[in-house]
Amino acid sequence: MQLTSLMHSDMFVTYGHSMGAMGSTRPALPQYRPQMPLHPRSEAKRGRIVEAAMRHFAEHGYHATRVADIAAALGIAKGSIFQHFGSKGGLFLEVYKRAVHSFPKYLDAPVEVRHAGFFEVLRYRLVRTEHVLHEDPIPYRISLLGNYGTDLVLKRDINRFLMAEDPYGTGAFVRFGLERRELRKDVDLEMMVAILDWTAERFQDALLTAELDPGLFRRPGGFAESKEARIHQFVAVLQRAIGVGADSLRPKQRSNLREGRRR
Repeated sequence: MQLTSLMHSDMFVTYGHSMGAMGSTRPALPQYRPQMPLHPRSEAKRGRIVEAAMRHFAEHGYHATRVADIAAALGIAKGSIFQHFGSKGGLFLEVYKRAVHSFPKYLDAPVEVRHAGFFEVLRYRLVRTEHVLHEDPIPYRISLLGNYGTDLVLKRDINRFLMAEDPYGTGAFVRFGLERRELRKDVDLEMMVAILDWTAERFQDALLTAELDPGLFRRPGGFAESKEARIHQFVAVLQRAIGVGADSLRPKQRSNLREGRRR
């Protein structure tokens, strides 16, 4: 099934759920809480359920996936899944957590890239997006569903998880840039983290869906530049927004900024 149809159908159902919630009781989903240590046997069973559910959610989308089908594929009772995760939403949250924890963190870059600085690490991460996608597309499909194809209540719990655990290491990455004196000191650290999450995540989603499903994020008559050129432009814009003035940059950093502007 094409990702476009999955995401459009999921977003339509999400909209219907949110409108219906205005006049009815919202479905009760567990708020995000860190996972407590479990007995090894229970942990192993949870792992098998999450692995099977990840494939089902990636193939069918959030709303079309049935817990009964996941249970049947595993040869277990449907109630056993609810016993471990509480609801389909609780199961998807665990699937989403496993997916995003499988992605490299910002600072999981080669030493030479880190030595080149904050914005070179960001550029490396964006360029690597497509390569990591080809290695295993399922986690990225799950992340896209979590970002755009679930209901608003579940999205709230996903946001709480992202804030609590920072799976991408954005906080450490911003502190890295501040320590190197590449980022503005007049912007609050939490705001800097939020700006990076909002902009870089959305830009990565556009790169991913352009690969998985061309045209989904592209408006008619949109940019015709190559992916590489758009990455350079994005980094240059972000550098002008949260980076220190160009006069304060090292020669290599000034060269990269000028390159982004030319592209």
